[in-house]
Amino acid sequence: MATGGGFSAAAPVTSFPRARKPRVMADNPFSVSLLGGALVPAATASTPLSPAGEDVVPGGGGRGPGHGLAPRAADVVRIVDGARPARLTPAALAPARRAWHAARELAASGRVYGRSTGVGANRTDDVHDADHGLRLLRSHAGAIGPRVPAREARALLAVRAQQLLAGGAGLDPSVVVALTEALREGAAPVLHTYGGVGTGDLGPLAQLGLALTGEGAWEGGTPPRPMALDSNDALALISSNALAIGRACLALEESRTLLRAANGIAALSLLAVDGSAEPFAAPVAAARPYRGQLLASARVRDWLGLPARPAPPAGRIQDPFAFRCLPQTLGPAYDAADALDAVLAVELSAAAENPLISAGDGAAYHHGNFYAGQLGLALDSFRLALLPVARSAAARLAALCEPAFTGLRPFLGDTATASSGVMILEYAAASAVAETQALAQPASLGHAVLSRGVEEQAGFASLSAAQSLRVPPLLRHVLGCELVAAVRALRMSGRAPLPGTPAARALALALDTLPADPRDRPLTTDVALAEELVGRFAEW
Repeated sequence: MATGGGFSAAAPVTSFPRARKPRVMADNPFSVSLLGGALVPAATASTPLSPAGEDVVPGGGGRGPGHGLAPRAADVVRIVDGARPARLTPAALAPARRAWHAARELAASGRVYGRSTGVGANRTDDVHDADHGLRLLRSHAGAIGPRVPAREARALLAVRAQQLLAGGAGLDPSVVVALTEALREGAAPVLHTYGGVGTGDLGPLAQLGLALTGEGAWEGGTPPRPMALDSNDALALISSNALAIGRACLALEESRTLLRAANGIAALSLLAVDGSAEPFAAPVAAARPYRGQLLASARVRDWLGLPARPAPPAGRIQDPFAFRCLPQTLGPAYDAADALDAVLAVELSAAAENPLISAGDGAAYHHGNFYAGQLGLALDSFRLALLPVARSAAARLAALCEPAFTGLRPFLGDTATASSGVMILEYAAASAVAETQALAQPASLGHAVLSRGVEEQAGFASLSAAQSLRVPPLLRHVLGCELVAAVRALRMSGRAPLPGTPAARALALALDTLPADPRDRPLTTDVALAEELVGRFAEW
């Protein structure tokens, strides 16, 4: 069972007589959000607006795609980590409340998928027993595999609460209150990993539903008081890709930190090999003006205090690709991050539940918005863009081991005969890059036919999000290896960045943090210390 019901010749729209004219985005270009953030026009969420008069408002609250506020992944992460409280107001809950009343009236007066019918291949079966919703939760709470880490479970809570504010689900708004209470109290539902294929995280969300009723488990802080969920609440709660979206938010924000740090660490490596500044010249970036490439070039110039039009190199006329093509490898990752952020802005505020309860129309629309195609493709593209970043860092590490580039001993070893220096870091980084390459395989290539053949397509955004969350730790390892080598090379050569530049501050911090001993010894601790510096480097 996905949150879809398959094709049926029965009326696709259930309605009651008091349908109203749909409102349009122009009526209210801004809206309230659980996640907060700057109040910006809806268009900044990169969401296409429907023609006037066709932008249906799910809960009758004057909202269209993106909710007008365009909450970002960063806001989810701040709520998850306790940096921003999850606050609710009566006004924010109003669309959800209107949809709840509409959904109950619709279910009582006609056939509404999942409320008065079965789900999946059982969609043609009418149900009338009061326990249908609870049975649905119990039957679908069969997610398997490892437990979802508490931080990821809390991301699911934040995402699902935000989505429900759109007013398209039609479930009891007290569920939203309970989710935000759990977030404020530091509680997380006990969930398991496998139970969704990109058409709804059905298993984990059903486990959340049972946790809300008191049948499931919580961990961490004080959980919300048990509540009753009926047939109007069950499918409405689990009809979401909230776990995939939450994981995507966590992966995106961690990766953005690493990309900014990678830019700075690469600048230190460039200094260590006395590389050419020409590839980062402003005219070069402007000649092919992708936003990410412009940003990557400008960041190197800023870190090293380079002029916009640097002088020709005194030594090598061209450096290896890992240096020369840094803007062209790091830039696409910046752009892919922006593209994923735009998709998440839509997903976070989307009323994607099936059926869509439109209080403004007095109708239940059966649809396929639960299919997370855009999310899965954006995540796949993002991982593919991160892979060259990791490969380039490993290639710069290799260059730092080469006397022809540094003027130092092979592998930055000391004076002992055949000193191995940082040789092992090449192997460690290559191992992490290999795993990154495996994870970059597009999950959207997956396929499944489920529920007696009525659900014959799956985008596997859930798998893509899980893969994406595994990449940042690997990239952090690779960058840690590069930083250890770059700092050792700069320490040995005596090369120093211009005073007062971000590179100067970063190098001073690294020299104080990393051991100066050049003898052959285990470097595991050095890399761990370097990885801890990554967050600081991202701030400059």
